[in-house]
Amino acid sequence: MISIVVPIFNEQELIRLFHGAVVDAMNEVGESWEVVYVNDGSRDSSLALLRELQLEDAHIVVVDLSRNWGHMGAISAGLQTTRGDAVVLMDGDFQDPPEVLPELVAAWRGGAQVVTAVRRSRQERRKVLAKLFPLFYRVLGALSDFPIPLNAGIFGLLDRQAVDSINFLREGNRYLPGLRAWIGYSTAVVLYDRQDRAGGEGKLTFLSRIKYAMDAITSFSYKPLRLSFVLAGFSMSLAAILAVSSIFSNSLGYGVTAAIFLMGAFLLLCMGVLGEYLGRVYDEVRSRPLSIINKVYYGSQVTTAQINIGRPEGDRENVFRVA
Repeated sequence: MISIVVPIFNEQELIRLFHGAVVDAMNEVGESWEVVYVNDGSRDSSLALLRELQLEDAHIVVVDLSRNWGHMGAISAGLQTTRGDAVVLMDGDFQDPPEVLPELVAAWRGGAQVVTAVRRSRQERRKVLAKLFPLFYRVLGALSDFPIPLNAGIFGLLDRQAVDSINFLREGNRYLPGLRAWIGYSTAVVLYDRQDRAGGEGKLTFLSRIKYAMDAITSFSYKPLRLSFVLAGFSMSLAAILAVSSIFSNSLGYGVTAAIFLMGAFLLLCMGVLGEYLGRVYDEVRSRPLSIINKVYYGSQVTTAQINIGRPEGDRENVFRVA
């Protein structure tokens, strides 16, 4: 079975249209399938519309989160809920086109355990974001200590083994495209043209995009921490130059300035060493759940679950009640 995870936050304008496109695409695939819509604390009628659609289509599973947890929290909840042998992750605003789904499944059938959908082109009516996205990927590519496919978001397919590997990871500040590459497994790439939203406004704020970018950089790179060593070396060199200049010029001012730079260099050096250790500790202690599920709707059944999403199975307590 193929599972499709779609986070939903205030998408009442697009839900029916999007689901119709998913049905058309999956009818071409020829596999049994389910689509898991994760309601991420929507304040409009998105949850009610999803429940109405569920009465019309038995392929639909609705996961209702306890509040708005953010994009990655909703995706993690969906990954924990899916039952498929392969799982597709995509957004529900048509920027990830449903017509690409058969290509993702075909690559999986061909033996790939991870299928990454890479943007061949991108339509973006918000001019600032249109310029910032390429800049972000260039920065990430330069800083990352691990090779991550650029121009790729969450859109793609994961084999069940890959899904289980990601579900087992403990870290809370996740950059999924990086984790998808980090877990390994055989990988295939499907190119597609990313469109602008079919309607409504984007739900990710500028600050949330900045946080996501910082998660991407800090999760896969220690280079920002190591910048302290570079600054320390620069300060030491400048201090040495000023010290030599003070000897030849007999100027006390040069000596005082050199001492200030030298002390600053030592402080930066200590901060760099501490930063290296702090970065490793930070990697180990990130274990707060990414989201909490309120209810899961399977057709006429309602499963109430208290689940810490994003924790290994051994660390998670599950309480289920079927109404």
